[in-house]
Amino acid sequence: MSSRPRRRRHGPRAMLQGGEKAQNFKGTMKKLLSHLSVYKISIITVLVFAIASAAFNIVGPKILGNAITKLFEGVMDMIAGTGHIDFNYIGRIMIILLLLYLFSTLFGYFQGWIMSGVSMEVSYNFRKDIAHKINRLPLKYFDTTNRGEVLSRITNDVDTLSQTLNQSIGQTITSVTTLIGVLIMMLSISWRMTIVALGIVPISIMIIMVIVRYSQKYFKLQQDYLGNVNGHVEEMYSGHLVMKAFNGERKSIEKFTGLNDKLYGVAWKSQFLTSIMMPLMNFVGNLGYVAVTIMGGYLAAQRIITIGDVQAFIQYVRQFSHPLTQIANISNILQQTAASAERVFEFLEEEEEVPETDNPVQLKNVKGQVEFQDIHFSYNSNDPVIKGFSALIKPGQKVAIVGPTGAGKTTIVKLLMRFYDINKGSITIDGHDIRDFDRNTLRSMFGMVLQDTWLYNASIMENIRYGRLTATDEEVIAAAKAAHVDDFIHTLPNGYNMILNEETSNISQGQKQLITIARAILANPHILIFDEATSSVDTRTEVQIQKAMDNLMRNRTSFIIAHRLSTIRDAHLILVMDKGDIVEQGTHQELLAKKGFYAKLYHSQFEIIEAS
Repeated sequence: MSSRPRRRRHGPRAMLQGGEKAQNFKGTMKKLLSHLSVYKISIITVLVFAIASAAFNIVGPKILGNAITKLFEGVMDMIAGTGHIDFNYIGRIMIILLLLYLFSTLFGYFQGWIMSGVSMEVSYNFRKDIAHKINRLPLKYFDTTNRGEVLSRITNDVDTLSQTLNQSIGQTITSVTTLIGVLIMMLSISWRMTIVALGIVPISIMIIMVIVRYSQKYFKLQQDYLGNVNGHVEEMYSGHLVMKAFNGERKSIEKFTGLNDKLYGVAWKSQFLTSIMMPLMNFVGNLGYVAVTIMGGYLAAQRIITIGDVQAFIQYVRQFSHPLTQIANISNILQQTAASAERVFEFLEEEEEVPETDNPVQLKNVKGQVEFQDIHFSYNSNDPVIKGFSALIKPGQKVAIVGPTGAGKTTIVKLLMRFYDINKGSITIDGHDIRDFDRNTLRSMFGMVLQDTWLYNASIMENIRYGRLTATDEEVIAAAKAAHVDDFIHTLPNGYNMILNEETSNISQGQKQLITIARAILANPHILIFDEATSSVDTRTEVQIQKAMDNLMRNRTSFIIAHRLSTIRDAHLILVMDKGDIVEQGTHQELLAKKGFYAKLYHSQFEIIEAS
């Protein structure tokens, strides 16, 4: 095992320090609007439809007021015996109102339909951008970030962003249009009653400001804790066998309960603050409604306005308070939008891998000579892992890298494949610095067989074919035979078509390892890396794996990281590492003859075996 950076945890303490206040709300919304600019035609169409829908709704009460005035006058004329109710006039108004509300509904429907399409496209593009971003992030990001945190951003945050966009844009346009239109209609009826109605606005604004100030931080914390809970569940599920083996259920439940309690707390507060907005605004609206009704009755009695105008004005007061309530609700929705967008943009703005060279080297014939020249590397500046490492590996050599845990063995491999870039020195392949290759070309030269086998939920055939996606079935089977895996595959149900489950627990560890070797054989790489490939299998399986490895390593430069020193006796060169330095190098016999660090490691293993 090599030295690795510590994984960064977004624990409760870190969140309380970093998530108390939403970060740059204005900056985030500016970025979001810039991101939405590609949908400006659709959004302008939504704007037009929302205005039209609101306008048809706004004129309705005024027209209805004329009908009520006509009805009232007709009733009074009938009482006086001087006239009758003009039902033809009232009927025409009812038809006009029906058409107005029908058009309003249709425009509202098309507005919602277009906005739903925009929000779904936004979420689709964000997920696509995140997926592409993941492939451009350096390995150190994943070494230091909770996997559940990344999953939360691509699922929960994008979903929240999509839903809130769908609600907020259409509602904002409708509410603002309604507010302006209703205010104009109210002024056209009575400026006195309008002043009374507007008395509720300062109170409403104060309520909105207070609630938004407190709710903003809780929406940010809610998204943070949700990512933390997802991360814990994902880790416990993927490692549930280890958790059960060490009786870790109680500890896992306690940790989950703690995180869940904190999520519950901030989610409850954010939802509570959102939910009290409507009742408070309704209460304020009802106060205005009472005041307007009294004022309207007085003005109607004084014959200053008609009874129909009073009825229309009361309707407008209701319509006026409703968009105020909606705007208050939208302000909370915008906090959710900003919190989610902020986390998505944070991820998209993470530092990426060093850019590729403009003129990458293209080797037609890779010989496989590798040279490390005075390389220095540290995961962080205060903790150097590799210090002055130098070695020359000739084409076709079998090189073993050995040493105690934390010596830097696996780190050497990560540097060789440019998962990390060195701080000083150079690594060359056939005389060319690896930084002069593009990463795809560089990594295509290598075949890797790791201790932790990576197989996925598909058939054995497809898992082997992952080494070269264009390979035929015959080529896959030939690779399996070379890896000594063909015989056991034929003993399995459905043979090569057997589906491995998600945890690949329906085959043994040794069988998994042989499948990964078959995959490497199929890839036909120029340089091979075996990282503890036989450390977790029994002796009999190890013999099979060793034979498969020998087939694969023939005429190829190979790096073998091994704890079992008995498996690397025939290596052309053994590099002995300790604390980031090569302390010895040579063949097995040469190193034993030196009776140095390697000899002590070798003999200590046999003492352990004999003692056991």
